[in-house]
Amino acid sequence: MDIESWGHENPIKKESWRTVLTLAYHSLGVVYGDLSTSPLYVYKSTFAEDIHHSESNDEIFGVLSFVFWTLTLIPLLKYVFIVLRADDNGEGGTFALYSLLCRHARVSTLPNGQLADEDLYEYKNDRNLSADRIGMSLKSTLEKHRFLKKILLILALIGTCMVIGDGVLTPAISVFSAVSGLELSMAKHHHQYVEVPVACVILVFLFFLQHYGTHRIGFLFAPIVITWLLCISAIGVYNIFHWNPHVYQALSPYYMYKFLKKTQRGGWMSLGGILLCITGSEAMFADLGHFSQLSIQIAFTFVVYPSLILAYMGQAAYLSKHHVIQGDYHIGFYVSVPEKLRYPVLAIAILAAVVGSQAIITGTFSIIKQCSALGCFPRVKIVHTSSKIHGQIYIPEINWTLMLLCLAVTIGFRDTKHISNASGLAVITVMLVTTCFMSLVIVLCWHKNVLLAICFIFFFGSIEALYFSASLIKFREGAWVPIVLSLIFLFVMYSWHYGTLKKYEFDVENKIPINWLLTLSPNLGITRVRGIGLIHTELVSGIPAIFSHFVTNLPAFHQVLVFLCVKSVPVPHVRPEERFLVGRIGPKEYRVYRCIARYGYRDIHMDDVEFEKDLVCSIAEFIRSEGPAQSFEAVEGIDDNEKLTVIGTTSTHVDGVTMCEDVDTKDTEMIEISSPEMPRKRVRFLVPESPQMDLSVRAELQELMEAREAGMAFILGHCYVRAKRGSSLIKKLVVDIGYDFLRRNCRGPTYALSFPRASTLEVGMIYHV
Repeated sequence: MDIESWGHENPIKKESWRTVLTLAYHSLGVVYGDLSTSPLYVYKSTFAEDIHHSESNDEIFGVLSFVFWTLTLIPLLKYVFIVLRADDNGEGGTFALYSLLCRHARVSTLPNGQLADEDLYEYKNDRNLSADRIGMSLKSTLEKHRFLKKILLILALIGTCMVIGDGVLTPAISVFSAVSGLELSMAKHHHQYVEVPVACVILVFLFFLQHYGTHRIGFLFAPIVITWLLCISAIGVYNIFHWNPHVYQALSPYYMYKFLKKTQRGGWMSLGGILLCITGSEAMFADLGHFSQLSIQIAFTFVVYPSLILAYMGQAAYLSKHHVIQGDYHIGFYVSVPEKLRYPVLAIAILAAVVGSQAIITGTFSIIKQCSALGCFPRVKIVHTSSKIHGQIYIPEINWTLMLLCLAVTIGFRDTKHISNASGLAVITVMLVTTCFMSLVIVLCWHKNVLLAICFIFFFGSIEALYFSASLIKFREGAWVPIVLSLIFLFVMYSWHYGTLKKYEFDVENKIPINWLLTLSPNLGITRVRGIGLIHTELVSGIPAIFSHFVTNLPAFHQVLVFLCVKSVPVPHVRPEERFLVGRIGPKEYRVYRCIARYGYRDIHMDDVEFEKDLVCSIAEFIRSEGPAQSFEAVEGIDDNEKLTVIGTTSTHVDGVTMCEDVDTKDTEMIEISSPEMPRKRVRFLVPESPQMDLSVRAELQELMEAREAGMAFILGHCYVRAKRGSSLIKKLVVDIGYDFLRRNCRGPTYALSFPRASTLEVGMIYHV
């Protein structure tokens, strides 16, 4: 099933209930694996050190009350009923909220933005509502102050870094907690020599499977999670009726008051363990693009939420009648499982932990892809493991990095207490970032009263700040791990973004005016060679400095010259009919074009053959449609001398230009060319019958075909970025060390790698920023 086929163009409201329920079923395996396995370690982490289980049961009932209300207020009320509505055209997650804000207020730090981008379909959808006076004032303030823009970017990066940290910690704590069931069948202290190796073997196996793609075993995910939820809920119901039918009274908020009054500082510190009951809640929003709001709401409200409540109530009912537990096992999940069922439950728990870990690993891949697309992460190799489900991706470098960090955490801590402290801080930080962004979305995007946004951030922010403080105080007991990981990734991401921004600013300051190109002629020694020259540039207007550097040292360029810019825009998807912006640089006889290919942060870049074909066809369609009978929308370029035209991909050229190679086609007007004696390819443009076609247009199309037959060359800038003399120490550290190291070790542009090395020419320059 192509889960991503239900997007903004096919709203789920128009789908049948069968489709909705099918999506809800699949979401159980993809979204809720992490959240469903939290009963394995919540009570054990809460009672690990700060509080103890007494005869009065005030502690266990207080923890149950906290768990119930935390699950009700955060995942159910905040995420299911509020945050899920803040989707970015069907996409969710931290960067989706940031992207949404970038479209409603010009707070994006992407340097190559154009007014033409605001005519995209997603932008137009956001213009239906008008903001009130306070909303307009807030928008104006954010747009004017560069410092506030940086704060928003850093908040988005912090949330992203914590998600990556969660990708390290969640597999460790989930698998380790599931394996901890072995301790009940082994002698005291012997289990620690078995649990760690077994957990490490499972983790290595888990990360090793990533390159095969989850679509191969994904059909098992939902049944495993459903089996696990039925298992824990059935055990919970059994424990409630068998041990303490009155445990439901502990759901009253009064027991939270009694708990804090009795335990005081120890109870406050134990909130870091209680917090783990909502780990994985962010996945409901982050994975929204694969499903729909209604399917995720149904799955959580009617299946996951009641199952978790019954599981926690069952554990509390059992523990309320067992104050002295034999063995040094503290208070874990498996002690409440009937002895005859422990081994089957252990097997199901390990499978459920693997599924939950798989979800956060895949989510980490997705958010890194988004960051890379928006210029906030070095380019990495992205492998699409499924031809049908585009969200299934694999990033080798990130996968093995996560595996090594996960093994280091597991072997280094050797218990769930320290790992849970680390995981809790990562989870609650992401939630705080989401709360901050949501308060801005309420005002800037939903155009609601600012008092509603204040109430939202005050109510949910207060709850999350309480949990955040309880997690942060455990800094020396494991909470330092996500902070250190986040600082490392934040330095990487900010260095890359800062270096990219400064490099673009240097390009803008040193770009060549079009008049310089107009002065070039054969009289000055410039010759035109056969073929198409693609010059990669980040600029959306003007001529890059590397071109003048190239022409100065090698005074020749191709008969057809294309300045190609492949850029990302802050929307999830760009429609195929809006993919290209094509324009002309200089007079017609120069045969110099600008082509800007636009992609959303969730789009898949075309392969080399398809991209090359679409690029040539988009230029041909621009040539044909240019003039008085122009049939495409023209938009103003940034440069006064340039006008760009919106051109779609080949698949959207209805009654337009298409290209075929070595194929005979009849019943269509075809422009023939006289090929050279040894042509590389036979290229033909098929155009609709148009007897009024101007002779100059026909000649220009013919020259484009001849150039395509002769071949294409790719000219790529190889820039060394250095900080200027007199720059601060921090700037030298970020540019000369951080960005330079990342640039030398990251991958080149995807479309550049697809060109044969024999056809690629790199032009080196040193940029002093």
